[in-house]
Amino acid sequence: MQEIRFDSIQQVNDYYGITTLHPLVTVVHLERTNYATAAKSLIHYGLYAIWLKETKGCNLSYGRTPYDFDEQTVTSFEPGQTVTVEVTDQSIRPKCVGLLFHPDFLHRTNLGRNIQRYEFFSYSSTEALHLSEAEVVVFKQVLDMIDTELEHPIDSHTRELIVSNIELLLNYCLRFYDRQFITREEINHSVVKQFDHLLRSYIKDEAQAKGLPTVNYFADKCCLSTGYFGQLVKTETGRTAKDFINDRLIAAAKEQLNDESLSINQIAERLGFEYPQHFVRFFKLRTGMTPREYRKAG
Repeated sequence: MQEIRFDSIQQVNDYYGITTLHPLVTVVHLERTNYATAAKSLIHYGLYAIWLKETKGCNLSYGRTPYDFDEQTVTSFEPGQTVTVEVTDQSIRPKCVGLLFHPDFLHRTNLGRNIQRYEFFSYSSTEALHLSEAEVVVFKQVLDMIDTELEHPIDSHTRELIVSNIELLLNYCLRFYDRQFITREEINHSVVKQFDHLLRSYIKDEAQAKGLPTVNYFADKCCLSTGYFGQLVKTETGRTAKDFINDRLIAAAKEQLNDESLSINQIAERLGFEYPQHFVRFFKLRTGMTPREYRKAG
């Protein structure tokens, strides 16, 4: 397996055999290069990268976790990530374009201060962005503007204009992800069903040993970033993932409070609360009565 490191823009351009127009940012059009495609590659990213792949012919994965990846999809990587690329059809020349930029390029910019907003870069996310034909056109138009600016001699406006276009591209990706939440209802529904099943099982069998369930835990179990998972659950159910968890905890608490053989302290421990008083406060905040008052009322 070929191992590749992309820690600088020069390394990227040297690998693909293209001219370096700017030391901190590049646009790569794979169909215009003559690089030799390895059957399997392990790529270590020290840069931000966002790729649009318009053809089939390869698979991506993080370790053993497959990436939801097909034609007309966008994948995004941030510094520190490692991805495996496996070519499944050597006869196909991939039609793929990528924007890669060094973190230093965003230094002291508004985009640099807010880059965490774009959670599709997250290492834990394996949900690619699937574009429509119209969205592909928009994506490529913005890349063309960056390409045009890179072809222009570097001057005092270069960085500001390119950063603005990168931010524009990322904002379009946010819009496209929001659309994807709506159009991929069947997949989203299955994720929520999986979440509900895992949550019920966790509260029943694992909370006492592992503590209170968290959104991060279930996002990881569903192979999604926390932000993407939270937005998916909110779109599908109308409630936040945290509210969903709290509702299940309250339901489990009420069920156990009906068992007179269990003390309040035992129930708190079973549900994953470190201290009984935290359970009492949690229960009263959401039901308007303490666990003891609820038990007496029943």
